[in-house]
Amino acid sequence: MTDPGPAERFARARDSAEASRSHPVTADFAASQRFTLDDFQIAGCRALEDGRSVLVAAPTGAGKTIVGEFAVHLAMRESGDKAFYTTPIKALSNQKFRELQDVYGADQVGLLTGDTNINGNARIVVMTTEVLRNMLYADSPALRGLRYVVMDEVHYLADRFRGAVWEEIIIHLPQNVRLISLSATVSNAEEFGDWLDTVRGDTEVIVSETRPVPLEQHVLVRGDLLPLFDDRAGIATAQVNQELMRIRSFKGPNFENNRRVQQMSSARNAGYEASRRRPNRGGRRPVRSANVQRIERLDRPDVVELLARSNLLPAIFFIFSRVGCDAAVQQVRRAGVRLTNQEERAEIRAIVEERTRTLHDEDLAVLGYWEWLENLERGVASHHAGLLPAFKEVVEELFQRKLVKVVFATETLALGINMPARTVVLEKLEKFNGEARVAITSGEYTQLTGRAGRRGIDVEGHAVVQWTEGLDPQAVAALASRRTYPLNSSFRPTYNMAVNLIDQFGRSRAREILESSFAQFQADRAVVGLARQVREQEESLAGYEQAMTCDRGDFAEYSGIRRDLSDLEKLNRKDANASRATRDKRQKEIGGLRRRMQRHPCHSCPEREHHARWAERYWKLKRTIDKMRQQIATRTGTVARIFDRVVDVLGELDYVRVDDGATSLTPAGRTMRRIYGERDLLVAESLRLGLWRDLDAASLAALACCLVYEPRRDEGGPNERALPRGPFRTAFAETLDLWQRLDDLEREHRLPGSEPIAAGLAQAMHAWARGGMLDRVLSEADMAAGDFVRWSKQTIDLLDQLSIVADAPIATTARKALDAVRRGIVAYSGV
Repeated sequence: MTDPGPAERFARARDSAEASRSHPVTADFAASQRFTLDDFQIAGCRALEDGRSVLVAAPTGAGKTIVGEFAVHLAMRESGDKAFYTTPIKALSNQKFRELQDVYGADQVGLLTGDTNINGNARIVVMTTEVLRNMLYADSPALRGLRYVVMDEVHYLADRFRGAVWEEIIIHLPQNVRLISLSATVSNAEEFGDWLDTVRGDTEVIVSETRPVPLEQHVLVRGDLLPLFDDRAGIATAQVNQELMRIRSFKGPNFENNRRVQQMSSARNAGYEASRRRPNRGGRRPVRSANVQRIERLDRPDVVELLARSNLLPAIFFIFSRVGCDAAVQQVRRAGVRLTNQEERAEIRAIVEERTRTLHDEDLAVLGYWEWLENLERGVASHHAGLLPAFKEVVEELFQRKLVKVVFATETLALGINMPARTVVLEKLEKFNGEARVAITSGEYTQLTGRAGRRGIDVEGHAVVQWTEGLDPQAVAALASRRTYPLNSSFRPTYNMAVNLIDQFGRSRAREILESSFAQFQADRAVVGLARQVREQEESLAGYEQAMTCDRGDFAEYSGIRRDLSDLEKLNRKDANASRATRDKRQKEIGGLRRRMQRHPCHSCPEREHHARWAERYWKLKRTIDKMRQQIATRTGTVARIFDRVVDVLGELDYVRVDDGATSLTPAGRTMRRIYGERDLLVAESLRLGLWRDLDAASLAALACCLVYEPRRDEGGPNERALPRGPFRTAFAETLDLWQRLDDLEREHRLPGSEPIAAGLAQAMHAWARGGMLDRVLSEADMAAGDFVRWSKQTIDLLDQLSIVADAPIATTARKALDAVRRGIVAYSGV
C-alpha cells in the first residue's frame, strides 16, 4: 500500500482533530491505551459516548473487549453509575475480574459466578450470564444505578442449552441501560443488530472482518511448511498453491517440494521477539512417494522441534480428544524435548507452587502433580475440560507469560480465554461430535485459527494444517476463505421463565414479550421471505391457470379429476397386499372417476393434452405454494404457542391458576420462580411432594447430582447395588417415577420432554460428601478430576437453590450438603 500524500495526511489529521473535539472521552481513553485503537474500536466507543447501545462483531483477538472496557470507563466517570460485565464461563469471569481490579482497584470491582461472591455491591461487577438473569427476575437491589451491561461472547446465545439466558437478559434489562454486545464474526450480524435495535432501542452495529495480525496459512507435508495459497496470485484471488495440488495427484517416483516458508516467517517476526534458536536455513527436502497417501506424517516431537527452529513458537496444537492431548504431552516428554532454559524453569516452579499451595499434598499426588510440573518445566502442557480448574488456570497463565511454549488443547480453548499464540496447528480437520466423525465447519476453523498471531508481538500469525491421507487442499482453502458462521437463536420458554413472566407482567403481556425474542424475530424474517415467494409463485400460478383455459369448460376441475384418478391407480398397483375389500373399494372409486372424466366437457376438447401439460405445471406449483403456506402458519407465533403449552402444563399441576381469564401464580408457582435449570419442574414437584424429606446431607448431595449429571452416550446405568444405601434408593426411585409422569404429561402437551435422571455419579458424590478420599472418589466416578469438579459445582448450584426455596428441614440439609461437597479440590477458587 502506498503512503498517503501530504493532502491526504492533512485531511486525516483534520478529521481526527474534529472527532476528538466531538468525542473527547473517547479521545482521552484511546490516548491512554498501550496501542493505537483500530477504527472499529473507536467507532464503538464513540457510539457509547453518544448514548447508544452497540453490537461489535470482530475476529478472535481483534480487541473487541476494548469497547466493553470503555463502557466501564464511562460508568466510573459518573458518581453512582454501575457497570456489569457478563461472560459465559467462570474462567473468563475470573480473568476479566483480575484485569479490571488492576485498573480500578480491588474495592471497586466485584465477582459473582454462582460459587464465588466477592464484593457483589461494587460499582463494577463481573458475573456469569445466569447470575444477571437471576438478578433481573428477582428484581435485585444491586440493579439500582446500573447504566451499562457488557455481554462478552454474545454469540453464545446460539448455544442449545444456555443460549436462552442471553435473550432473556437482552429483553428484560431496563430500557435506560446501554447494552454492549461483543461477538465473534458472524455472517448475520446485521440481522442480530436489527433485532437489538428493535428490543433495546438505538443500537450501532459495527462489523470488522480484519484481523489485527494477518494470518499466514500453511500445510505441513513431511518436514516442509508449504503455503496454502499461492503468494504470486495475490491475496484477492486466494488461489490454492499448485504445489499442493501436484503433491495430491502426483504418482511419479520422485518429487521436490517448493521453498521453505518458515525462513520467511522467521525473518518477518525477528524484529518483534528475539529467539534463542536461529530459524532453520536448511535446503529443500524431497518428498519421495509413489502415492501421496503414503506420505509420512512427522511425529509430534518433530513438529514441535520444527516450529522451534523456525521461530514459530508459542504454538497451540488443537487435538479434538482429551486422551489425545495428554498422550501428545507424554510423547513430547519421552522424546526429550525441552523448550525452556534454567531461569524459565525456576520461574515456572515458583508460579506453580504459589498457585497450588492451597491443595493438599495427598490430593496433588492423586492428580499427577509431579509429572504435570515436570512437563510444565519443559515448556509443554495439555488443556482440556478434564483438567483440574486450578491446573488449567496455571497453564493459561504460564502460556500468557511465554513460559509454556506448546499447549495441546481441545477446541474448548478457542472459546474466549485470552491465550493468543504465534502458531496454531490443526492435526486433523474432523472431530467426533458424540455420534460420528464430522468435518469441522468454516466457523470452527475461523474460531480455532483466530488464536494465531499476538497483537503487538507478531507481525503475522500462522495456521498450520498437517497433511493427512485424503487431504484436499481445495477443501482446506474453502474452510480458510469462507466466513459462514450464522447466529441462530436457541430460545425456548421454560417453566421458570413462564412463572417469572406471569408474575411480573401477566400472561397476555408475557406472550407479547416472548414474541420479541430473537427466535421469533428470525422466524418472522423467514416468514417474510416465504410470503414474498408465495406472492411471486402465485403470479406464475395465475399464468398457468390462464394457459390451461379451455372453451369447453373448467379445465382445472377436469385436470383435478385426472390427477385423482392417476394417484388412485398408482396406489392400487403399489399396494398389492391390500385386502380384497380394500381393492374392490378402490376399483369402484376408479370406475366412478373414469366415468366423471369421460363425461366432463373438456374431455372431448381437441387441445386437451396441450391444456393438460399446463395443468400438470399448475398442480405441481400449487402443491409447492400450499407447503410454503403451511410453513408460514407453523412459524408465525411459534414461541408464544410453546409458552401456552408450558402454561397449560403448569396449570394442570397447579402452579398457575386461571380465574376469569386472568392467570396468576399459586404458592407452588411462587416457589418455582427461584428454581433455575433444566430440571426446574422436576425439582419443584419433588419439593412439593416431599420426596427428599428423609435424606441426610450426603444422600441429598447424591440426589442433586443425579439431577444435573449428564452421562456419556456409552455409559450404562448403575445397578441397584452401586447406588448409595438407605433412604437414597427410595427417594431416587420416587424421583425417577415422578420424572416419567412429568415426561408423559409434557409429551401429551406437545412439548419435547427430557432425558431421564442419571445415577452414574451418585455413589461417588455420596462418598465425597461423607468425606471420602479423592483417589477413591475419582476411582468410583471413573472420570477425570476436572469433570468431577465441574459436576460437583453444578451440584452445589442446585443445593444452594434448595437451601433458599425449600422448607426448613430440606433447606437445612441442603446447606449441610453444600458445605460437605465444597471442600478440597472442589473448593479451590482461582481468585
